[in-house]
Amino acid sequence: MNTRAWIVFLDESGVSLLPQVRRTYAPRGRTPLLRHRLNWKRASMAGALGYHSTDPERGARLCFHLTPGSYDTTGLIEVLKQLKVFYRGERVVLVRDGLSAHWSRAMRAWVAEQDWLTLERWPAYAPELNPVELLWSSLKKRELANLAGDYLADVADATEQGIHRINTNPRLPWSFLAHTGLTLHPLTPQN
Repeated sequence: MNTRAWIVFLDESGVSLLPQVRRTYAPRGRTPLLRHRLNWKRASMAGALGYHSTDPERGARLCFHLTPGSYDTTGLIEVLKQLKVFYRGERVVLVRDGLSAHWSRAMRAWVAEQDWLTLERWPAYAPELNPVELLWSSLKKRELANLAGDYLADVADATEQGIHRINTNPRLPWSFLAHTGLTLHPLTPQN
């Protein structure tokens, strides 16, 4: 593995027109009501949080993709093509879970042709190690909390506002990594 690479954590999540019900404040005796159309339209989002393996001064980088419906192999290859452009030919070590579309025959064939990309896999079930899970949590607790949109575009707009909030706070992506307990720059051992 090349040590001068971006370590990028990838994960997918879904959003729908059904609101993410969260606690909120209201005047005593006035319980807030969420009115929505009980619509199951869904969108999928992919997030890739990258940290440079040898130069933390380069900052964390967040690449985001949103699509109606669900991801399949073709959709995830499009996400990886966007990631390639985003990192402009730099080396990337991509850490992702065991979703079948990540490891399909077509995906493996596409990845085999990429000289900029190295794949690593999470243990069987380890969401607590993935900083992107904390990104999803942040979005769903703030921008998507109690959002009862009429159209997927409403949910997409709120999601993009949340991604902008995270991107403009340079410490937030690093806090996601710190919360997992993972580190890219271990302390030098004492003599």
